Amino acid sequence: MGSVSRRDWLRRTLALGASAAAVGLLGAGRSAGAVSFSREQRDAMTPDDVITMLREGNQRFRSGAIRTQDFLEQKRASASGQYPAAMVLSCIDSRAPAEIIMDTGIGDIFNARIAGNVATPGLLGSMEFGCAVAGAKLLMVMGHTACGAIAGSIQGVELGNLTGVLERIRPAVEATPFQGERISTDRAFVNAVAHTNVLNTIEVIRQQSPILAGLADQGKIKIVGAMYNLEDGQVNFLT
Repeated sequence: MGSVSRRDWLRRTLALGASAAAVGLLGAGRSAGAVSFSREQRDAMTPDDVITMLREGNQRFRSGAIRTQDFLEQKRASASGQYPAAMVLSCIDSRAPAEIIMDTGIGDIFNARIAGNVATPGLLGSMEFGCAVAGAKLLMVMGHTACGAIAGSIQGVELGNLTGVLERIRPAVEATPFQGERISTDRAFVNAVAHTNVLNTIEVIRQQSPILAGLADQGKIKIVGAMYNLEDGQVNFLT
């Protein structure tokens, strides 16, 4: 960054896109086809407003009543600046794209993805940017049912760089109480570990990022967990 101070960098980053188009909010959401959030709209929301927005979006997805998104207009409106309301840490699974299953548009949420939705140092830095710099009000860790990364960790899979990722899930495997065979082919056990892993990841975020923990303790953001059910399409909030 050269001689640019941290304060100057933050100010310049947040100032980008001040000319983004403004549209009215309808409660916690917006009308169909609306452009991306303006800074004023996003900043007027509380963390609970953002949770409501995501819940309602997921309900629209599940009922087949998703909004008509004007992606071209959203692209134009957000090209010079972004004001996402949420920072989502989710799995890379192709069946669980956060933006779609919660019916959001371009510029509405950050979505950081990694196998098993674990918190690595690089992702912690990305989440710190999303919340502390860019102003997202909600940090959500989202796991999902039938997760291959969870099954791989249970099985003890070793494969190049993936080995280190799966090792981050092992504490959840060991901490999950379960009556039955603790094997990767037992779907109920895999789902139970996925649930524990979401909660463990939240704890890792709090322990390893004083920045995010501090924002949460001050009430500036909420850190919540969720599980996405691949079969019925529901996002269940855990915390």
